[in-house]
Amino acid sequence: METVIRNENLRNIAIIAHVDHGKTTLVDAMFQQSGLFRPGAVMDERIMDSMDLERERGITITAKNCSVRYGGVKINIVDTPGHADFGGEVERALSMTQGAVLLVDASEGPLPQTRFVLKKALENGLRLIVVINKIDRKDARPDEVLDEIYDLFIDLGATDDQLDFPYLYAIGREGIAKKSLTGTGSDLHPLFKTILGEIPAPEYDLEEPFQMLVSDLGYSDYLGRLAIGRVQNGSAGFKDTMVCINENNKHAPFRITKFQVYEGMKLKDTTACEPGEIVILSGMDDVKIGDTICTSAAPKALERISVDEPTISMEFTMNTSPLSGREGKKLQAAKIKERLIKETLMNVAIRFEQTEDQDRFIVKGRGEFQMAILIETMRREGFELSVGRPRVIYKYENGKQLEPIENLFVDLAEEFVGVVTEKLSIRKGRLSNLVNNGSGRVRAEFSIPARSLIGYRDEFLTDTKGTGIMNIIFSGYEEYRGDFPTRYTGSIVSDRRGTSVAYALFHLQPRGRLFISPGELVYEGMIIGEYNKAGDIAVNPSKEKKLSNMRAAGKDEATVCANVLPMTLERAINFINDDEMVEVAPHSIRMHKRVFPAHLRH
Repeated sequence: METVIRNENLRNIAIIAHVDHGKTTLVDAMFQQSGLFRPGAVMDERIMDSMDLERERGITITAKNCSVRYGGVKINIVDTPGHADFGGEVERALSMTQGAVLLVDASEGPLPQTRFVLKKALENGLRLIVVINKIDRKDARPDEVLDEIYDLFIDLGATDDQLDFPYLYAIGREGIAKKSLTGTGSDLHPLFKTILGEIPAPEYDLEEPFQMLVSDLGYSDYLGRLAIGRVQNGSAGFKDTMVCINENNKHAPFRITKFQVYEGMKLKDTTACEPGEIVILSGMDDVKIGDTICTSAAPKALERISVDEPTISMEFTMNTSPLSGREGKKLQAAKIKERLIKETLMNVAIRFEQTEDQDRFIVKGRGEFQMAILIETMRREGFELSVGRPRVIYKYENGKQLEPIENLFVDLAEEFVGVVTEKLSIRKGRLSNLVNNGSGRVRAEFSIPARSLIGYRDEFLTDTKGTGIMNIIFSGYEEYRGDFPTRYTGSIVSDRRGTSVAYALFHLQPRGRLFISPGELVYEGMIIGEYNKAGDIAVNPSKEKKLSNMRAAGKDEATVCANVLPMTLERAINFINDDEMVEVAPHSIRMHKRVFPAHLRH
């Protein structure tokens, strides 16, 4: 007798795409057309981007769940990040779904992160629907892009069944989807119908007990720790006794204190759940992503979520500068440690390590952008801390040193190809592909060590006059490619504590690029600019003009200081050397030497 059946009342899908190809905008339109909002209701743009950082940067950082209803079927939707640094979010989101909608820009075509998220979906065996979005762009080329998508599927080793994917054309911003370019469309009904017809309903085994893989975590001041995941088999009800099986196969019993499911953007209380549903449980004290929740009568663990190993590490420590404690409320090393450990519970791609020094911690992740988002989130929560330069994580096999290698994709104007290729070759990059379609812009692909790209993005934007686009995707580990200079310039370092003065900064301008303006507080060891030459230079930014009662012959020169670009976290992290740190406070970003006194540094 067949015991595996499908729950036809449900569909679980993920929306996957490269950064800025329109995932969140499409979800907005699906909300509007599924009847979730009453007609004429005012609705914010990108309502799924709930974090302030997501709205400011226009990107999705964390995967988020919601649901819509169409034709009597509930469709659970997971909006995933498109940036490879947040791959852990993509992996845990895909573990809850049976299918995915792959969104591709009709002009840009499949880009590096398209490849990344599609590879994860194919590995999970998901059924895919391709949506070629933004067909209203003037430079749209939907037919060519469709061919490129087929090539990408073949390149990633898709099966014949996966290659036979349905595709639609869409204008996500206007909420239109259609089966063909020549067809007329006024809504997203073709997309909804394709989802119901192509995405398989979740399967479950009638003979198996309740099982749920924890794919996400939440926290409520009233309910405590929340476990989010898809019910694989069986059903459970309010106040049932369960066990949580962790990575060490230890069983922790608990009782369900609350059952919730997604209804639109909100959570809805329920007394029981059905197989295949994405649910939120509360009642357990200690649970991690990847744990299994099942009945105490028949405990049976599911396969844990596997994520790619981290490739970048950064040092986190207390802020020890003379200006510490002026802005932040959370300064102690114990609070920083507690916050970082909490992050590892919520994010499967982040690893935490304690060093021999109780006040210093090592955090490992996918990339410097992921680290920058974590630090930016902490400073907005009132933390003050110092962080070091990102370092790549090496591996050693058979006596050989291996390093992480990235595939770097650059899109730039023809006249900048020479300077970019030259600088990347110095950084041990190898050109593997070059495409010139005659439009004046060139697409190049490089194989390059991950350490070469730390601090390169600003230089790339300068070399291409702000018109270049670069994307990276992790390739794997290769043998160490050798040393190269990471920075040809030094730092301009303050030699005393005080307040910067326009007269001093005006005379320092020829020495390099300054990071501070007149009237800012400085201290010994603080980096106030980039020196034109190699090595560091100690200066006095507080020096004032000597005054006397003698009249000067001729007019004094006007002390007009050049405008200073405000320092951002990413710029600071990219700039520093190994002997320097970034001081992060809620309202300030500064850089300083690890050793403050000049005589001890020399």
